[in-house]
Amino acid sequence: MSETRSKNLPPWEALVMVAHYLDPQTLALASCVSKSWCQAMSLDVVWRPLCSSSFPSLSNLKISYPSVPYHRLYATGLAAFKRRHNPPSKPRLSIDNIVFTIQLSTKGVPIFTIAEAASKMNNNQVFKFDVGVKHGSFKGIKGLEEMKVTWNVVLKGWEAIFTMMDWQGKLSCRAVEGWFSEELPCAGCCSSEVGSGIVADLKVDMEVEKVSVGILRVVDWRYVSIEDGLRYLQHFLLPCQCDGM
Repeated sequence: MSETRSKNLPPWEALVMVAHYLDPQTLALASCVSKSWCQAMSLDVVWRPLCSSSFPSLSNLKISYPSVPYHRLYATGLAAFKRRHNPPSKPRLSIDNIVFTIQLSTKGVPIFTIAEAASKMNNNQVFKFDVGVKHGSFKGIKGLEEMKVTWNVVLKGWEAIFTMMDWQGKLSCRAVEGWFSEELPCAGCCSSEVGSGIVADLKVDMEVEKVSVGILRVVDWRYVSIEDGLRYLQHFLLPCQCDGM
């Protein structure tokens, strides 16, 4: 029985020749047939052109690490490509579930305090929200004043709070606008001192008595989308689902 089966199996050279015409997925499936097929389908001579055409930067690592097979380099490159290009999942946090609290004070005296549901604030399909302040709030401020600005995002029911900004410094109230920004921490369980690449942005328009808050990307100084903003905030406001990662 075993002799009949061995006679029906294609010779080693034939397997290698056929392997050159197979795509990566078929090669991976064919390598599961038997040990000899696995050896033939995993040869560097088969995977080198595939790796060089799809992931040339990884293919060049073979020079420094000759013991690493090309099929392993290809698999590493493919996994990285999928992680980078897979569409992000929908945020678990809803815009209806967060409240913004904003306070501007000078010399310990509040100029205004706002507590407003994000869903009720004006936005333009990006994570930037506008809200008006009480008329005449800025009339008592003159010249260069020491200011403190605090912006918190609160999960409805006060189950969690994340401080987006806690800034203190001098602001000239002769200016039409006051602009404040602070870099935000990295999101996720493995947050570190590395910058996140986004900043909390807060503008006070003293002429029309309006406050704007948002999240900006540092790379192009554009506001992130509402979904991206919610994905970021859910790391701080909702229980983690990273399974310890």
